[in-house]
Amino acid sequence: MKIVLNKKPRNATIIEGFPGLGLVGTIAVEYLLDHLQAEPIGEIRIQESPPMIAVHKGKVIEPLGIFYNKKYNLIILHALTPVKGMEWALADAIHELCEMVGAKEIISLEGVGAPPSIARRPGTYFISNKRGLEKTGIEPLREGIVMGVTGALLLSKKANISAIFAETHSTLPDSRAAAKIIEVLDKYLGLKVDYTPLLKKAQEFESKVKGILSQGKSAVKIRQRKELTYLG
Repeated sequence: MKIVLNKKPRNATIIEGFPGLGLVGTIAVEYLLDHLQAEPIGEIRIQESPPMIAVHKGKVIEPLGIFYNKKYNLIILHALTPVKGMEWALADAIHELCEMVGAKEIISLEGVGAPPSIARRPGTYFISNKRGLEKTGIEPLREGIVMGVTGALLLSKKANISAIFAETHSTLPDSRAAAKIIEVLDKYLGLKVDYTPLLKKAQEFESKVKGILSQGKSAVKIRQRKELTYLG
């Protein structure tokens, strides 16, 4: 695992949203990058991750990119590759990044399971080892199972960590749940990011994110087939 940075902003807030239930965190991060016009400042390289890049509008996009927004002093982690099996390594990498830049807080964005009737009006919840999120009007998560990178980060207890959850019942991309998370982030950090376009263009945005991740999975399968060929 290696962190490569060409800029080291100080005292920033780190936001991450890796692929999970409803791709809620992934969609929320993608939306933030678009609307905050964050600039790429580095990447996380993990040996377990396949050597893959995406090309968008003629530009190379790293599979685990690190972006920065100066106006709000935000570091945003963007994942184009499935992270299953790399959760602990990624949590360690995020903590290392936190130490490198003297980050004041890590915020994880996640979907949490809910019945279909509830998820049409997704509720939002939080877990945090610091005060602040309760002022946004959302409630602490009382019951549930938290897995993946967020679970690993919460277990480590090495930094100020907050996790924001939006209810979803779907394994498919859920822009409505992601919009609820953007709404909470806006109240918490004062980002002045309008989440309504995400609702209006939900199908378009969901298709974009689903396509990106599908390409990542395809690349992994192709790599595995090549490895089998090498072995005879």
